[in-house]
Amino acid sequence: MNVSPRHQILNIVQSVLLLAGMAGLGWVILSTLAGPDLTVAIVAGTIGSLLFAPAIPSRVLLGAYRARRLTGREFPEGVAMLAELARRAGLPRVPELYYVPSQLPNAFAMGRPEESVVCVSDGLLRLLNRRELAGVLAHEVAHIANRDLWIMGLADALSRAVSLASWIGQMLLVVNLPLILAGVAHVPWTVPLVLIFSPTIMALLQLALSRTREYDADLGGAGLTGDPAGLASALVKLERRTGRFWEEMFLPGRRIPEPSLLRTHPPTEERVRRLQALAGPTRPKPADGSPPVPFDMRMEAPRFGPWGIYR
Repeated sequence: MNVSPRHQILNIVQSVLLLAGMAGLGWVILSTLAGPDLTVAIVAGTIGSLLFAPAIPSRVLLGAYRARRLTGREFPEGVAMLAELARRAGLPRVPELYYVPSQLPNAFAMGRPEESVVCVSDGLLRLLNRRELAGVLAHEVAHIANRDLWIMGLADALSRAVSLASWIGQMLLVVNLPLILAGVAHVPWTVPLVLIFSPTIMALLQLALSRTREYDADLGGAGLTGDPAGLASALVKLERRTGRFWEEMFLPGRRIPEPSLLRTHPPTEERVRRLQALAGPTRPKPADGSPPVPFDMRMEAPRFGPWGIYR
């Protein structure tokens, strides 16, 4: 498999530009309301909190999902697969593998390369074969290796700070509206426009950054396994099981437009096309049809709790 450096460089440049755009917009609106000195303090505090307290949300989320760790005794193949992928990615520590008792097929990663977690749902383990599961795990390991979780956390913090500053600014404008109408106070016409539209622009930039990082994780995962067709096959299965189901339920006879600015993930068709391009003209090897998890494993049966969490 030939991984094009051009694709990787393009994804990195796009991510840097999008993050720089979010930071620039955040600086403009925060400095308008709080001044440059206080804005520097806010930004430094946000980055510091992400640097020194990254593991707190992970444990909270694991508890909310009722996730439990899978050991080498319960799922030796999956644990060994994840360890090999972590070794290939050069991670300083092998991520812990967690099981989420949810029927919805899903996988996600949390934490830093030094201390990370990869979660897989019951629905995912029972849907994918071994080859496809390797592609999905490699995708999550690539997220960890690229520090995408920290990058997206920073983008989310910037977006929340801008939304809060925009709300405060609009409230100040409403309170001072009589003085503005009386001509006592003067506010440039650009200020209301920035306050109104900046949260929307930040949200769109954050979604675009998320889609770019997904493309890069696909590329990194394909490089780790040397089998981009395996991940492509998994994406097609997940699209059929989850994406199309929800669209047909809420939008019968319609599809969410592709591409859409409101998606956190790129269109599956485009992701599959890129992965197939990486595979080259070589005919892909047939997928292993056996399930990655024996069905006689005694796991907690997924059921929907009163608070909307599968447990």
